[in-house]
Amino acid sequence: MKDRFGREIDYLRVSVTDNCNLRCVYCMDEKDNKFLKKDEKLTDDEIYRVVKESAKLGIKKVRITGGEPLVRPGVVDLIGKINSIEGIEEIYLTTNGILLADRLDELVKNGLKGVNISLDSLKEDRFNKLTRLGHVDNVLAAIDKAISLGIKVKLNTVIVNDINKDEIMDFVNLTKEKEIDVRFIELMPIGIAINYKGVANEEVLNIIRRKASDFEEVVRNQSGGPATYIRLNGAKGKVGFISAMSNCFCEDCNRIRLTPEGFLKQCLHFDYGVDLKSILREGVNDEKLKEVIYNNIYDKPEKHLFLEDSEHKELKFMNQIGG
Repeated sequence: MKDRFGREIDYLRVSVTDNCNLRCVYCMDEKDNKFLKKDEKLTDDEIYRVVKESAKLGIKKVRITGGEPLVRPGVVDLIGKINSIEGIEEIYLTTNGILLADRLDELVKNGLKGVNISLDSLKEDRFNKLTRLGHVDNVLAAIDKAISLGIKVKLNTVIVNDINKDEIMDFVNLTKEKEIDVRFIELMPIGIAINYKGVANEEVLNIIRRKASDFEEVVRNQSGGPATYIRLNGAKGKVGFISAMSNCFCEDCNRIRLTPEGFLKQCLHFDYGVDLKSILREGVNDEKLKEVIYNNIYDKPEKHLFLEDSEHKELKFMNQIGG
């Protein structure tokens, strides 16, 4: 379906938990976190109903996110249920990769088409500084296994100034021999991230230009996503740039978000949306549920206002919304 600005909305991001097995510095506090209780989150059946009615409205692609989605019990089976919904063509997972390697075989069997793995450092000590927990070797093993299984693999990398800026070319060079997309994502001022300084992708690209002159020029991603790409000559993978701060791409936005507690969120920046959990637990029928989802999608804001003072800014941390 189309929203009121004529954008085709066909992509639903479903955050299944706000909990995580890492504590990334720009995502959440190290200790002072109050995670949702089990009965505060949507159940598997409730998520299934929302996705099913959304699919009737034209949602074709679903991404399972968190927090860390793999810490939610039963998430592999949930992906299988979503895969069975008529109209759903693709299911992807965004994960930090710590638990991924052991789950990949089952995930692929249940319909998973690809993974986005969040990884901001390839060095163990710096990985620990950024995430506060976990080991980078687990993530690297998951990347290699995912590639071996033939599913799409993308790395999402946030450059935080004075911490990992010197690793830009290390990530770029991964694409030479691995069939992956490494995507640099500009730090967005949401929740605790306002305390950190990101690096604009124009600066990242300029660093790459100085150190690797042999690449194809930036091209628009043909799949309709937010990234633009370059490719080192002869490389197996690509290098992408998601520049939400310096180059607003809202005119092409095709997504809505479902938070763990069932809030259907129209835009990452704003707190606009509708509480689906309440109406689900009040016994709403499928037709009315679809109508509520339709109206929320139709009223999606034209663009974010991260760089302006505005009302209704989202105050929650990224793990509470869905990364």
